[in-house]
Amino acid sequence: QVQLVESGGGLVQSGGSLRLSCAASGSFFSFYTMTWYRQAPGKQRELVARITSDGNTNYGDSVKGRFTISRDNGKNTVYLQMNSLKPEDTAVYYCNVPTQYGNYWGQGTQVTVSS
Repeated sequence: QVQLVESGGGLVQSGGSLRLSCAASGSFFSFYTMTWYRQAPGKQRELVARITSDGNTNYGDSVKGRFTISRDNGKNTVYLQMNSLKPEDTAVYYCNVPTQYGNYWGQGTQVTVSS
């Protein structure tokens, strides 16, 4: 069983920064692509950023140039550095890892950006 635990969310003013963390259990971590998604009230879940096992990254159009995804395989952790935050970034942010054993999600962490 894989467990993903997100942390780092909170309330921040527009233009501010937050860093989210997703800690994963198990020894599999370095082999898999890790993805951050977010879901705002009344909206579909959307991809925020993805990082492959060898460090290649891609981002949703709305966060390009503002967010940075990274990983520390030694700590089984993936990070999302969020800068220049906007009110439209307000959402619950989820960590995800699809594996051959299942598609795993964290419980989510709330990010609220005030204008």
